[in-house]
Amino acid sequence: MPVISAEVLTRFVEEILLAAQAPAHKAAIAASSLVASNLRGVDSHGIQLLPFYVDQLLAGEMDAHADGHVISETGSCLLFDGENGLGQWVGDVCCRHAVRIAAAQGMALVVARESNHFGAAAWWAQKMRAAGQIGIVTCNASPIVPPWQGKEGRMGTNPICMSVPGPWLLDMATTTVAAGRIFKAFINGQPEIPQGWAFDKDGVPTTDTQKAYKGMLMPLGGYKGSGLAMMVEILCSVLSGGAMANEIGGIRVRGKKVRNSQMFMAIDVARFMPVEEFTARVEQLVALMKATPAAPGYDEVMVAGDPEWRTEAERKQNGIPIADGNWDNLCKTAARVQVAVPGQLQ
Repeated sequence: MPVISAEVLTRFVEEILLAAQAPAHKAAIAASSLVASNLRGVDSHGIQLLPFYVDQLLAGEMDAHADGHVISETGSCLLFDGENGLGQWVGDVCCRHAVRIAAAQGMALVVARESNHFGAAAWWAQKMRAAGQIGIVTCNASPIVPPWQGKEGRMGTNPICMSVPGPWLLDMATTTVAAGRIFKAFINGQPEIPQGWAFDKDGVPTTDTQKAYKGMLMPLGGYKGSGLAMMVEILCSVLSGGAMANEIGGIRVRGKKVRNSQMFMAIDVARFMPVEEFTARVEQLVALMKATPAAPGYDEVMVAGDPEWRTEAERKQNGIPIADGNWDNLCKTAARVQVAVPGQLQ
């Protein structure tokens, strides 16, 4: 299992995207987004996604040269058409609009349609956090999740993310786990996954990785996860006028555009209190949670964001471990677009 610095890995990913005909500034944004997920230990949304992106680019199913355009902007609301562009580029443009509008109006709601997979939602919500704002980001996704009591996929993992000034960051799928967790198990030859993650193609719960890869994900908490996924679908695809539910494609599906919709909400904290005061109050709330006595079997109470920040600190110092299956896929993708593996990575 190779262990690679974030800087070297980012350059390698960027070179692969450039060779797949992505413009330099967009390749840089996408590479930074993917490697940031690996740094945080969210490997399901890191370089594991790159081979799928390259498949889309080479098949002409995603247009990395498309810039997208604003359809309408009224008050604090903006509607954006991604024109089937690189998802990270759409996310970057929409975040900049959200930060700008929230600074002027107090809050912003930016919704995009005709986009593509944009990596981890946390990367985008933290853009708003960096501007002293509360950032809430959601998106719809490939229909590999059945609605509660159904046995065919209709919705996606439909994540919900919220980032704030202060030590708390929530980024969660509305399924038990993100799809990438199952993809990673499949890519790396892991025979079984934990119970409660997935169904087989017939809607029967399974722990067999092969069956899960060809099957569907379980909604988080049964009907509650199904309801949350519908909420995300409404905020993203219904509100944007974009593709809904099983109209969506997927990064593993050839011959069909993905057509994701995404929502970016920014709230200007300074309209309520100084950002420093808000941050102190978040810190106080987090401290109250962490002061709770740990339950049997646990050493401490953690809050959303803790595991990822700890992993990020460790991987920045010691490098990012890449599972062998993921590394093999990355090298094959590099060879496909005639990019040499840097000497220190071989």
